[in-house]
Amino acid sequence: MIYLDNAATSFPKPEKVYNEVLNCMKNYAANPGRSSHDLSIKASAKILETREEIASFFNISNPFNIVFTKNATEALNIGIKGVLERGDHVITTVTEHNSVLRPLNSLMDKGISVTFLDIDEEGYIDINILKEKINKNTKLIIINHVSNVIGTIQNISEIGKIAKENGVIFMIDASQSAGSIDIDMKKSNIDLLAFPGHKGLLGPQGTGGLFISEDIDVNHFSHGGTGSNSDLLSQPNFLPDKFESGTLNVPAIAGLCEGIKFIKTIGINDIKSYEEELTNYLISEIQKLSFIKIYGPINKKRASVVSINLDGIDSSTVGYLLNQRNIAVRTGYHCAAMIHKCINTSNLGTVRISPNYFNKLEDIEKLIDSLKDIYNHRI
Repeated sequence: MIYLDNAATSFPKPEKVYNEVLNCMKNYAANPGRSSHDLSIKASAKILETREEIASFFNISNPFNIVFTKNATEALNIGIKGVLERGDHVITTVTEHNSVLRPLNSLMDKGISVTFLDIDEEGYIDINILKEKINKNTKLIIINHVSNVIGTIQNISEIGKIAKENGVIFMIDASQSAGSIDIDMKKSNIDLLAFPGHKGLLGPQGTGGLFISEDIDVNHFSHGGTGSNSDLLSQPNFLPDKFESGTLNVPAIAGLCEGIKFIKTIGINDIKSYEEELTNYLISEIQKLSFIKIYGPINKKRASVVSINLDGIDSSTVGYLLNQRNIAVRTGYHCAAMIHKCINTSNLGTVRISPNYFNKLEDIEKLIDSLKDIYNHRI
């Protein structure tokens, strides 16, 4: 199988990820922070090691400001619902995933107002319009670093500077960038960072996290056992325990630790360069085919997320026929309803192709040959 659906979940994982998940399950999958025996201590040490790996990866000073979640969606919900109150104003974009759009939509009935920034043909927001939309009630700016539909990379450093100058909380959805594009929390003035562990960070499913800046007060999302302050009925008010009720997914977090170590060994800039090479080759080959439309940036740098459509063939049909040829892509609306109105695919969806570090140029060539074959045999 040629796997080109890494924007959903990366596959395969580095071998050390698989090995460490199994090693944990067999040798130290105890409950961290709850007991004083050796297995619990070893599990706690692995959790701390992973926090430290993540902290150094994103240039975070305090690893305890990283909260483990089961995915980026949970992290986004904690951040969005934890900082907003009645009367607050939020600025976001029409490119957002439903993991941002749906929490915001649920809050609009509770007195939260939302401004959705439009995009140009290549998916970029207008920075001047962003500045104009900030008002005295603006509490939060939330932006997806990379569009999960068209691969546009927003200038988060510029946006973060604007947010800081205006005293607005800046939150990033790094679902499509964490692990593939360098993110520096301090350089980009990021207050809240939501990230999945199972995509670019090459960890198992069931992992993700939320970085919460020292200066941001986020309300509780859930309550329960943390292993700390166990003699009290109130939830601990310190990080990460404030948000980590219940037993953590130690085997998956152990695997995530190895995924991050793998990226550091290869070098994130080398990974980014290789993925750009694959993506640029893909786009250059598609541009030769008049029957395929490409959405998003063409002559600018983009992430390795490419949406296309073939003339006269439904996107789901293309996906089905590619699967018959042992090529995995994603089709449809990619849980991002608003952007499809902008790129005129509301009734079409798109075929999304997302290569990563483990793909080869030969994979792209086989994809192109298959797309030609599908179009030539469309009748």
